[in-house]
Amino acid sequence: MSPNSPRGSHEPSTAPALPRLTDHRALELGDGRFTRRTALASVAAVGLAVPSTTWRLAQRSSSHSHGATLAPATLHSLPAPAALTPFLSPSLVGEGVWRPGGRTVHGVSAIRTTTIRPLDTPATLAGVAWMDTALLTARLYSGSLSPGGLFWKYTAPITRSAARTLVAAFNGGFLLKDSHGGYLSEGHLVAPLVDGAGTLVIYRDGSVNLGQWGRDVVMTPTVVAVRQNLRLLVDHGAPAVGLQQFDVTTWGSSLNNIVDTPRSALGITANGALVYVEGPMNIIDLARILIRAGAERAMVLDMNPLWPIFATYTPATPGGLATPSNGRVLTNSMLQTPARFFQPTYARDFVTMSARS
Repeated sequence: MSPNSPRGSHEPSTAPALPRLTDHRALELGDGRFTRRTALASVAAVGLAVPSTTWRLAQRSSSHSHGATLAPATLHSLPAPAALTPFLSPSLVGEGVWRPGGRTVHGVSAIRTTTIRPLDTPATLAGVAWMDTALLTARLYSGSLSPGGLFWKYTAPITRSAARTLVAAFNGGFLLKDSHGGYLSEGHLVAPLVDGAGTLVIYRDGSVNLGQWGRDVVMTPTVVAVRQNLRLLVDHGAPAVGLQQFDVTTWGSSLNNIVDTPRSALGITANGALVYVEGPMNIIDLARILIRAGAERAMVLDMNPLWPIFATYTPATPGGLATPSNGRVLTNSMLQTPARFFQPTYARDFVTMSARS
C-alpha cells in the first residue's frame, strides 16, 4: 500500500495481470447471459485476494473460566475532519466550519457539511460534504437513462425499507457516452471497464474505494459496483496536470460554454472518508476545494445546472423513514431537491449512503 492510499485501501501489491471485461457484444442490455457469477469467475481464476474493508471494527474480549470470548463488534467512527481554511480573507461567518448533517449513526454524526468560496469566483459558495465510511455503507443505484436498461433492482425511487437507514444520497457521473469509462452493477457490465479511468468501487459489505482503475482499484470477488468517469481530477493530493481555468470541454461539456457552471466531484481522504464537492466554479477551483477538504484522489461527477444534487435526511426518530420533507440540500444554489431520489421518473445513476448496522 502506497503512503497516499487510504487506510484499508484495496490497492494490490503484486497482483497478477487482470482480466479485462471487454466483450460488450455479449452483454446486450436485458441479454441475461452476463451475471456477477460469470463476471467474477475469471477474476477468481487469477487468484486475487479478497480486499479488506475501509471501515474498522473494535472487538472487546472478556475473560472466562474456559478462556476469552469476543463480545459483539462495535463500530468506531473516523476522526472528525479539521475545519477548512478559507481561500479568501476575511472569511465569512461559518465558512469552512463543519456542521452535522443527516441522521446520526449509533449516536454519531456520520456526515458533516460546510461551505467555502472558490478562489476564482468569490461571489459564490461551494458545498462540501464529508462522509464517514466507518459508519456508512454505499450503494450504487442505476437508471434507465444512465447507465441504461430496465432490469435494475436498485433504481429510483428509493424504497421504504431503504429509507429506514438512508442518511444521504448524491448524483452519479456523466452519461456513459460522455464518461469515457465503464459501468458494472448487480452483475451487469453495461460498458467495459477502462484502465486508467477515475473509478468509484463499492464492495459487498458497502465499503468503498476511489482511484485509478488498474492501479488503486481492481476487480476482486467482493466488488459489486464500479462507476467510472473520465480520469482522476486529483491524484496523490495534487490536481491533475494541465488543468485550464477556462476549460469547458475536457472535463465535461459546459452548458452554453459557461466556465463557472455547477460542477460536482467525489474524493477519498487518506483515512478512507469520502468528500463530495459541488457548486458553480471552474475545474481548477473544483480540484482546489477537493484538496483543501483532504482528498488524496478524486473524480468528477455530473455537472451543469440540472444534475448535481447532494441531500441529507434527518427523520424525527433514529429509525424513522427518510423522506423528501426531512431532507436538506447541500447548498441552496442546487436546482434539484431532496425529493429527487424518491421520484419514479428519475432515470440517472446515483449513490446512497446508509447507516451501517
